[in-house]
Amino acid sequence: MRIGIDVMGGDYAPQNIVLGAADSLSKISSGSEISLIGDKPRITEICRQSGVDASLFSITHTSQVIRMDEHPVQSYQSKKDSSLVVGFGMLKRGEIDAFASAGNTGAMLTGCYATLNTIPGIMRPCISAEMPLINGKKMLILDVGFNTDCKPDMLYQFGLLGAIYAREMMGIENPGVALLNIGEEEDKGDMVTREAYKLMSGSTHYRFCGNIEANHLFSGDIADVVVTDGFAGNILLKQAEGMYDLAQRLDVKNSFFERFNYENYGGTPVLGITAPVIIGHGASSPLAVTNMILQAESALNNKLVDKFIEAISNGN
Repeated sequence: MRIGIDVMGGDYAPQNIVLGAADSLSKISSGSEISLIGDKPRITEICRQSGVDASLFSITHTSQVIRMDEHPVQSYQSKKDSSLVVGFGMLKRGEIDAFASAGNTGAMLTGCYATLNTIPGIMRPCISAEMPLINGKKMLILDVGFNTDCKPDMLYQFGLLGAIYAREMMGIENPGVALLNIGEEEDKGDMVTREAYKLMSGSTHYRFCGNIEANHLFSGDIADVVVTDGFAGNILLKQAEGMYDLAQRLDVKNSFFERFNYENYGGTPVLGITAPVIIGHGASSPLAVTNMILQAESALNNKLVDKFIEAISNGN
């Protein structure tokens, strides 16, 4: 298995990316290889300074960088030799089996559309994020930023993608799926959520648990998967990150809040496309990069994309 890493993407690239990749070498399986994509002289110099053998990586040199503040579509179209665009090209040609980057999120999403294909039958891909529950388990929330406007059918499909991910990646045998809403009653919400509720409540593809309100999200006694549009989902994700930062500033020592640390999750996988893509946090530390790589490896080991394709083609 070949995992490609965008070395030039992120607030602290390439230093943190190379260090995280180096640390992951002792944690990935013997059958996995890491391909570093970026400025080769800078990569090798960081390896030299850190006492890392650069020959342990496959390095693909690129001459351009898509910065975090650049326009996603324009930069993706104009910077053909950037580490991000080259990485997507390698993924499409089968030169790597998964691709991960902590770079420009909009450009990553552009790459998913412009270079890769959506799984046949899926209306729109989405981004998911794992969140801690008070009972010690985890839940999956999707979409957390890809689709700010959604149709009811899209929310229904997010439930299916989330249920498959929760089963294959999180080890939950029969995950419960809930719809984020402003009330538990089926007639609550706007037109989209009310119609989505009707579709999801009649599903034979997953176990629907009804609506869930935001004040019950982390209780752990309602659902394993929470479905919402990317607008509300991204707000929720940023609020969770802010809650962890606030706990740190107030010196609150609690294992539950510690589990909100994004470093432990590595990144958010894009679901519904034909190859594993992991989007890391822009401020990723070496630890976060290591976990991003391990997440990509886990998706490959569990044949996640194949499971999605099989489920969609079989109608379940």
